[in-house]
Amino acid sequence: MNEQKQNTGANATWYYVIVQDPGSCHEQFVGFNDPKTDEKFLPAFRTKESASACFAIMPKDALNGQYDTQAVIREDLISAAEKAGHNVYLLDEKGTILDYIN
Repeated sequence: MNEQKQNTGANATWYYVIVQDPGSCHEQFVGFNDPKTDEKFLPAFRTKESASACFAIMPKDALNGQYDTQAVIREDLISAAEKAGHNVYLLDEKGTILDYIN
């Protein structure tokens, strides 16, 4: 959560997420359901490398299309997650929850 970038002159917190069908009209953040709790969540990461490493080991049974790792501003991520009924979890490269973002 210490990763900061410049955003139009102000500091903003950025996270990396996996995006399905980037650049298309169907573009969306990749979310998952916890099979034990049935809780819906969006995984977020501190670095692009940890996002890519974790995505490589995530279950992909229902995933189709193209995928990309992209940076997103914290507020935009939380807003999109809440609209979709998802929580946002900060994960490491192994998929371990490090923090709850919203």
